[in-house]
Amino acid sequence: MLHPIHVERPLPRDRSLPAAKQARSVRVNLAESPLGWLKARGLLDDRQFAAGEQLRSDYERGGLTSSVTMRWDASPAHSGRGGRDPTAGTHGLIDARDRFHQAVAAAGTGLSDILWRVVCAGEAVPVAEKGLGWPVRSGRLVLSMALDRVADFYRLR
Repeated sequence: MLHPIHVERPLPRDRSLPAAKQARSVRVNLAESPLGWLKARGLLDDRQFAAGEQLRSDYERGGLTSSVTMRWDASPAHSGRGGRDPTAGTHGLIDARDRFHQAVAAAGTGLSDILWRVVCAGEAVPVAEKGLGWPVRSGRLVLSMALDRVADFYRLR
């Protein structure tokens, strides 16, 4: 679990409030994921949260995240002595990728879009809804159905 990173942020200005009340701020946990936010507010149950975390874990272990920097790893040694095994970790990586793709397929065609956006890309539900062109407040329902299917795939109780 991530350690909380709390910062103070100003709230958006509300013109209907008196000037004294407009200078409020709120404490925000920057380490909280969209799934964690939904779970903390009772909008996801333990099973759905665990399914989302397992999917995100497979996504990250499978190396499916985009790389933004150059890799500076030492090139694998080609000789049989003393070199690093170039296939080390490959099986785990392939297994994680396979599990991720199978879990997304188990969620279904219409549900996988919001699942990927919220769980893997870390978008907030309203941002994902807007990006998909969905009505406001429809994303949470669709996300919970997708997480139920993913939990069934991972055989979570």
